Amino acid sequence: MTHSYSMGYLTANGLPPVAAIELAARLGFYEISFRLLPAGPDDSPPPLMTDDRLLAEVMAALDAHGLTVSDAEMIRLGAETDLESFRPFLERVKGMGARHVLVAGDDTDRARIIDSYGQLCEMVGEFGLTADLEFMPWTAIRNIADARELVEAARHPAAAILFDCLHFDRSDSTLEELEAIPREMMNYVQICDGPVPYDPDGTAMMQLGRTARLVPGEGGIDLTAIAARLPADIPISVEVPNHALRDEIGAEELVRRCLVATRALLGEATDSA
Repeated sequence: MTHSYSMGYLTANGLPPVAAIELAARLGFYEISFRLLPAGPDDSPPPLMTDDRLLAEVMAALDAHGLTVSDAEMIRLGAETDLESFRPFLERVKGMGARHVLVAGDDTDRARIIDSYGQLCEMVGEFGLTADLEFMPWTAIRNIADARELVEAARHPAAAILFDCLHFDRSDSTLEELEAIPREMMNYVQICDGPVPYDPDGTAMMQLGRTARLVPGEGGIDLTAIAARLPADIPISVEVPNHALRDEIGAEELVRRCLVATRALLGEATDSA
């Protein structure tokens, strides 16, 4: 079975949205993701939330190149999060044709974040989207067990776990836990490699995750063991931001290498790349 491949937002390594679409199409991706809301206080994603002209250009480029939007980023659930404030975002990404919304969990009050995630799933479901909860070891949702607890508590079709190879490797999750995730709890997975050993400081891990991931097969993560436990039909998001390598070889060559390596990891031909 052949996987579908999406170019993750960070993988464009800073390209403007239309240029990212053109790159994804040239390299053989059929889907792409965008960030409309910042991931943190220092993040400045392209103004797709507010710039209607840019949005129109993006939609025209998607149509011209036959690409669709897999997922949109991102919603962060904190102690003071106002869920209703995300309605304009959900309306925007639904209009773009996205299917999934990336969600991060920051609230350390477990009962409260279980409740807020459940409410978010209800809201996201109204738009025909899913709320894909990404566990990250420096957040309140640190591992597969944390994410699965929230998803199971939500008991909603929109609830899902987002599996990222880098975060899995840095967490205390196990391959057995990955293999035990029911297929209906995962809509897509993010593939990358990373250096081993690494600095376990949370800030350092976050910075590496946003700017210095590695081409699959060029780091120390046991991607072969991970790939063997992924569902055969799971959509793949290639997420490999690497600013230093981008500056050295260019964004297009970097992304091409990432797609070729990811397809090889999954035992698929690389003719489209």
